[in-house]
Amino acid sequence: MYLHERIRERVKRKRVAIGLYRVDETSEERIMKAVELADFAETVVVDQGERTEKELFKLVESGEVHAIVRGTARASKLLEVLRVKHYPLRVGIFETANGTLFLLSPVGIDEGKNVTEKLRLIEYSKQLAELLGIPKKVAVLAGGRYGDVGRYEIVDRSLAEAELVAKLSGGENLEIRIEDAVEKGIVIAPDGISGNLIFRSLCYLGGGKEYGAVYCGLPYRIVDTSRNQTAEGFARAIAVATLL
Repeated sequence: MYLHERIRERVKRKRVAIGLYRVDETSEERIMKAVELADFAETVVVDQGERTEKELFKLVESGEVHAIVRGTARASKLLEVLRVKHYPLRVGIFETANGTLFLLSPVGIDEGKNVTEKLRLIEYSKQLAELLGIPKKVAVLAGGRYGDVGRYEIVDRSLAEAELVAKLSGGENLEIRIEDAVEKGIVIAPDGISGNLIFRSLCYLGGGKEYGAVYCGLPYRIVDTSRNQTAEGFARAIAVATLL
């Protein structure tokens, strides 16, 4: 049973808002189809043009909705609003083509910049894994294997940082072996750029599924999504938002 089907069985009907910003000719169609699919929630579509992101935030800040889902709203504009008072980090929820669920972070290109941020992401990931019933073992990735030491300075630094993060978090440094890492439940990418590339490769080329990325470290429930997501993907994100 897929994660969103398990969620459907566990949640009571909640009010969720999703953003609609017309990035292409399919934006409205995908969002409205997602609302139809997410019949387990009362979903409000926020379609306010240049004010979409601010209006979304107002709804969750005021408590008018249980949670918000980014939808096709602009990530940069939503972060601009959030970072006035907060510094949130995102943890992504993914499923491989063979049905393995795992958490991945950092997935924001400017997140997970140092050991401290990665340790915060691990703590957030453990809490989210508990909520979703995903294994809580931690796999830390690097830019290569130990046998590659000395070939490239950036890879050497990546391996050293991965080892430190693994030791401080009680996790395991799996070097570059992402194929083994997903089985642990919590995967920490070398940086936000590689994390973003992992998710795009998995979901847009490899037959995997995206359930959205949960904004952590906030007093609000917010689920990020790629604006290129399918209607089914947006519906899965709404399902996660109802559970938070």
